[in-house]
Amino acid sequence: MTLLPVLLAGALLLVLGWWLTRYPRPVIRWLVFLAVILCYRLRLRGQEGIPDQGPALVVCNHVSFMDALVVGGASHRPLRFLMDKPIYDSPWLNWLFRLVGAIPVETERRHPASIRRALEEIGRALDEGEVVMLFPEGRLTPDGDVHPFRRGLELILARHPVPVIPAGISGLWGSWTSHQGGPALSKPPRRFRPRVALHFSEPVPPGDVTRRDIEQRVRELKAVGDQWVEGPSREVVSHL
Repeated sequence: MTLLPVLLAGALLLVLGWWLTRYPRPVIRWLVFLAVILCYRLRLRGQEGIPDQGPALVVCNHVSFMDALVVGGASHRPLRFLMDKPIYDSPWLNWLFRLVGAIPVETERRHPASIRRALEEIGRALDEGEVVMLFPEGRLTPDGDVHPFRRGLELILARHPVPVIPAGISGLWGSWTSHQGGPALSKPPRRFRPRVALHFSEPVPPGDVTRRDIEQRVRELKAVGDQWVEGPSREVVSHL
């Protein structure tokens, strides 16, 4: 009888390993989202706006280093996303970033050609029918507010006209992975299972997209999420 739990755990690991080998990105997405809902009291709205097939861009404000995990885990489709090349090149995690299709990029000041290569990789992903996640502010917010979107969004859409799904994330400002109170990751975690809201809107056809309009939609989604994060409601909504 004492061997039964060990055998069950071994069988579960074998099944998980098989699924990870056959379907790495969906399995990692599920595991990431499981970790997210364990760490946060998550409220999700509108994620069905991400199309079941075909290319699309998900555009979100950038609050913390957890944003990509929260948004990527909430999507029912695996998302490609940009990330800082020094983090991408981590000897411990590079295999994972390659597996999930992360796209490394350096700042234009440090390596101008890196931006061009990243845009080319985004274009290839869209041409292959994938969904790509962008943070058009280009950096973590230094004060919790949404900052002006950079022109990369328009450059991508000029060559690859695809639907754009605006998203707003709230509740991660003040976490140890945000810049509140000092550089991100420079301070210990201080909150356990804080409220986090992630709201998506309906897809915007590529012909109707402007940088300022998408920025305004993201601001509005964030404002709705802020009301829930700061309000008295105890509702928790999550979907695997």
